[in-house]
Amino acid sequence: MPRSVIVVGTGNAALCAAIAALEKGAEVLLLEKADEALAGGNTKYTAGAMRFAYDGKADLMPLLRDMDDPRLPQTDFGSYTVDKFSEDLLGFNDGRPLSPEQQSLVSLSGETMQWLASHDVRFEPIYTRQSFEKDGRHIFWGGLTLAAQNEGVGLFDMELAAVRRMGGTVRYNSAVTGLIQDGNRVTGVKVGKEEIGADAVILASGGFEADEALRVKHMGPNWKAAKVRGTPHNTGDGLSMAVAAGAAEYGLYAGCHATPMDLYMADFGGLDLPPGERKNYRKISYFLGVMLNANGKRFVDEGANFRNYTYAQYGAAILNEPGQFAWQVFDSKVFDLLYAEYRFHDAHFVQADTLEQLVTQLKGVDAAAALETLHAYNAAVDDAVPFDPTILDGKSTNGLSLAKSHWAQRINHGPFRAFPVTGGITFTYGGLKVDDAGNVLTETGHPIGGLFACGEIVGGVFFAGYPGGSGLTSGAVFGRRAGYGAASA
Repeated sequence: MPRSVIVVGTGNAALCAAIAALEKGAEVLLLEKADEALAGGNTKYTAGAMRFAYDGKADLMPLLRDMDDPRLPQTDFGSYTVDKFSEDLLGFNDGRPLSPEQQSLVSLSGETMQWLASHDVRFEPIYTRQSFEKDGRHIFWGGLTLAAQNEGVGLFDMELAAVRRMGGTVRYNSAVTGLIQDGNRVTGVKVGKEEIGADAVILASGGFEADEALRVKHMGPNWKAAKVRGTPHNTGDGLSMAVAAGAAEYGLYAGCHATPMDLYMADFGGLDLPPGERKNYRKISYFLGVMLNANGKRFVDEGANFRNYTYAQYGAAILNEPGQFAWQVFDSKVFDLLYAEYRFHDAHFVQADTLEQLVTQLKGVDAAAALETLHAYNAAVDDAVPFDPTILDGKSTNGLSLAKSHWAQRINHGPFRAFPVTGGITFTYGGLKVDDAGNVLTETGHPIGGLFACGEIVGGVFFAGYPGGSGLTSGAVFGRRAGYGAASA
């Protein structure tokens, strides 16, 4: 008789877990808290990019939906090795060595992408956000090359289609409210008053970022004001149930992925918008300009590294500033390089022909100090170094107390635009400890029978940040592991 597996959630990690369990012959039921329109967790809010180790173009071609794209012969994807992925993660660990979870993420990332492709989950090069044209060629930068076709919505659609082809079942409006236990073993779940038995339960219900009280408890008072840029349903339910069942809390509960967002973003990215549009409140082209706080001062090195390596931290940086907002300032030289989200129909910005006019429109900002900062920045730009967004170009400022290390161009060519931003929280880093089969562990390191976890609920994967695209890959890696484990336990 086939094993019965319940998966809690329907995001990327949950769907990967379901696919893996179905592969092993299990009967799989996915229980989704949201209705069908809001199913998919945070996955639908993403741009669908996935970071993984690969040695060269030959590793990418089998993953592509369109291998006849005429741009491919003129594309340089470079390579992104296991060692480079490891190095990039270490850069966000605040001195910690790679955790066991990070080692698994890196080592399994490439094969997991091939596995997804085997289930007709296909990808396309991220030409619009991860490459620049140079000498007639498309040059990719930052180690992030592929995204799911039709971004996060497409990833969800393709994975859900695979689940349904394989015989999986989804129930919507079915919030899991508790775990059923028989001694030390989990034997099912509660959905309100209903009890559903199973041989194994996989928690893929996300973190606690949508719960204001838990944000303040674990992360501090500044996080009360954070914009939640994903689903409203990630309120820590799975974490609470698992801990009540004896699971160990694990990972950095004070940490999260937080990115600059439109200050006037509707809650949860605007639930009245199509899912694919909600991500457009993100504002991550700051590396092409400068960011000013209420005091009219810069507060981060906007060009410290490729934005893949800074955007997940700079949302938190904004929340630490007075009033918890900032303005991103650009001149017309870079308007065509700004990501499409800056042209989104609900993007908020001000525009002026001169800097003197612009600073008076920066609501909440000391205009005189802002103008002084911009003039000082312009005077400090090293004009001898050419601007090249395809590399860490070393075009920096000289003599400022806070340098801009790369891509420092003078902001001197009107018209000028400024975009108001705040910190938007994507997901939290604290979670549960799992073993190599995805089994949830207790404080003493013993597995809780029948209980597995994957996705954002798994702790120890990220600490002080992460290189962009790692989150979806983590969901797939640990989802696949949990699905195999649950179907075999």
